[in-house]
Amino acid sequence: MSDDPKSDWLGGADAAKPKPAADPTASARGPGKPALPKRFYAAAGLAEAEGGLRLTLDGRHAHTPARNPLVLPTRGLAEAVAAEWEAQVTVIDPATMPLTRLANTAIDGVAPRRDAVIDDLSAYAGTDLLAYRAGDPERLVAAQSAAWDPVLDWARGAHGARFILGEGVMHVAQPDDTIAALRRAIAATDGPFRLAALHTLTTLTGSLVLALAVLDGHLKPAQAWAAAHVDETYQASVWGTDAEAAARHALRTAEFEAAARLAALAR
Repeated sequence: MSDDPKSDWLGGADAAKPKPAADPTASARGPGKPALPKRFYAAAGLAEAEGGLRLTLDGRHAHTPARNPLVLPTRGLAEAVAAEWEAQVTVIDPATMPLTRLANTAIDGVAPRRDAVIDDLSAYAGTDLLAYRAGDPERLVAAQSAAWDPVLDWARGAHGARFILGEGVMHVAQPDDTIAALRRAIAATDGPFRLAALHTLTTLTGSLVLALAVLDGHLKPAQAWAAAHVDETYQASVWGTDAEAAARHALRTAEFEAAARLAALAR
C-alpha cells in the first residue's frame, strides 16, 4: 500500500497526486511492522456495478491493490466486505479484513489466471492428505479412519474419485481417472471468488477432497478443519499443546473460516 491510501483504493485525481516525501527517520528506527494507513473515509457503502456491487468509500469507487474495480458478485458478500471497512477505527488493518483480502486475491490473482489456478489445485488430487495413513498407534489409525473414510466415500459417490490409500509418507500414485475427476470438479467451480476460496481451503488443509466437501456443502467448515487436524489433535493429546503452535493454529483457523464464509457468500 502506498503512503497515500487513497491512491491504492480510490480512482480519480487522488491517484495522480504526488506522494509525500519519505520519512528521513525511518531507516534510523530500523525494521519493524509497517505503519498502517490511517482511515481516510467516513463511510463505506455499495454501488451497483457490472457484475455485482462495488465497494465505495465516501461514495467514491474503491479499487483492489492492482487497481481493478473492487466489485463483489453477491449482495451478501458485498455487505460483508463493506462491514469490514466500516469496522476499521483509526487505521486500516488488513489483518482484520480477511474477506477483503480474499476478494482482492480473487479479482487480481485468480480471475486473470484461472487455468493456472486449476492446474495448481489439480496437483493436490495426487497428494491428498486423506490418502496417507498412519500404521500405528491404533488410536490414531482409528481416528483417521473415522474422520477420513466417510469423506472419501462421498468423493467417490459425488465426483467419481477413488483413492488408493498408503501408509506413511511414501508417495502413492492415484488412478488417472481420479485425477481427471477431481480436475473436472475444480473446473466446475463457479467464478473466481469461489475458486479463490477453494484454493485457500485446499492449501490450508492439504486436502482437495476436504475443500471440495466444504464448497459443496457436504461438510461444515468446522468438521473439515477438525478432519484435517486429526494427527495434530492426537499428538496434542499425548504431548500437550505448545503456545506458539496454538497461536499459529488459531490464525490459520480464522483464515480457513473466512475462506469458507467467502465461498458461501459468493454462491
